[in-house]
Amino acid sequence: MTSTLIWIVVALAAIGLYLSWTAGRLDRLHSRIDAARAALDAQLLRRASVAQELATAGVLDPAASMVLYEAAHAARQAEEDHREVAESDLSQALRAVFGETEQVAAVQAAPGGEDAARELAQAVRRVPMARRFHNDAVRAARALRRHRKVRWFRLAGHAPFPLAFEMDDEPPTALADRPGT
Repeated sequence: MTSTLIWIVVALAAIGLYLSWTAGRLDRLHSRIDAARAALDAQLLRRASVAQELATAGVLDPAASMVLYEAAHAARQAEEDHREVAESDLSQALRAVFGETEQVAAVQAAPGGEDAARELAQAVRRVPMARRFHNDAVRAARALRRHRKVRWFRLAGHAPFPLAFEMDDEPPTALADRPGT
């Protein structure tokens, strides 16, 4: 009787340790999602700011400046519910304005244009990476939260179910393929 009770206590302690480890892992995944989302937000803001700066610099033709400025402004001011659509619209505007290498060359020819083009190219390339890191963290947390033990023992607590950030982040070919940036 005593040895059976000892084995039951040991088994319960092992189960408790395992559940505690799983809850800690889930908490770390949620922290990773928060950090990745902050990095993604920073990259999206940087891309919109650089695009807005270029649109008001006077190096683009008026129609391209207006399209780019409107899309960048909408992306910066978008509420969370409409953010993915606004960021996708900015990506489309960037592809429309910088789809041809001639437009990039015109920007580079302007005073300070080389730095502006380089900064925009870097911002445009960093957004897909930041989004991929965020969505990978979301995918890992979702996979763990689908396990029965997490649901049965409510190991996720009151944390909201993580959502991926889905947007069109295809960079303009003239900016994506720039060597040395």
